[in-house]
Amino acid sequence: MKRSPGLRKTANLSDLVHHQLSMYALAASAAEVGLLAVAQPTQAEVVYTPAHARISAGSSVELDLNNDGINDFRLYLYSYNEFHLFSALSVRPSQQSDRVVVLAEGSLGAAALKGGRKVGPHSPFNATHFSSTRVVMAWQSRSGSRKSGGAWLKVDKAYLGLKFVIKGKVHYGWARVRMTHVYLDAILTGYAYETIPNKPIYTWPLRKTDDVEESNFGPGASLTNPIPDAPQSASLGMLALGAQGVPLWRRKEAALEGD
Repeated sequence: MKRSPGLRKTANLSDLVHHQLSMYALAASAAEVGLLAVAQPTQAEVVYTPAHARISAGSSVELDLNNDGINDFRLYLYSYNEFHLFSALSVRPSQQSDRVVVLAEGSLGAAALKGGRKVGPHSPFNATHFSSTRVVMAWQSRSGSRKSGGAWLKVDKAYLGLKFVIKGKVHYGWARVRMTHVYLDAILTGYAYETIPNKPIYTWPLRKTDDVEESNFGPGASLTNPIPDAPQSASLGMLALGAQGVPLWRRKEAALEGD
């Protein structure tokens, strides 16, 4: 008895649909694995967070290096009256154990670190913490002799070297700041920390823009909190690679981040 040609076509179509559904399920499973891999910050060594927070006269920016809801440092710009007769850009540790890399031992002037500098146990940090401690980045007086000073006064962008504590253990990090040179206004453009306790961290190369590039990421580096106004989901092809596709996804996400 011969089978109907129509039944054979239906069977072939069913096989094709089944095959496509199987491939989609496989890709979706790989995507799930990839997402789980991205969501594990403990696998990373350096965690970087992009930012674009302006620090202008009379305002401040709270800095939470590891994004745990506890502010570690505060950057602020003090300005005396609307004529800016005296202005001072400073960083202030928020917790008792927080420290800032300074120009020299005993100094209260914040160092403006270039790219490739190490922040670690042997760095010169401000000595002690008081509730009123201010580590000055730059200052200027626009009255009388018009004096000014601070390591950040003549730089376009640089890094603050930072030390803070997570669950009783010391960690090192940095914050990248761009100076606008308008009454000492500045912009926090990103920050990072080393997840391994007591391990030094290195500042990244300074470029014309603050875009994250592939060369910035060392082994195990991770990007967190991409800028929300530039959403970019991973392609199904990348997700289908599973864990192998995670670095590609991160690079694609990172390429969108700017200052």
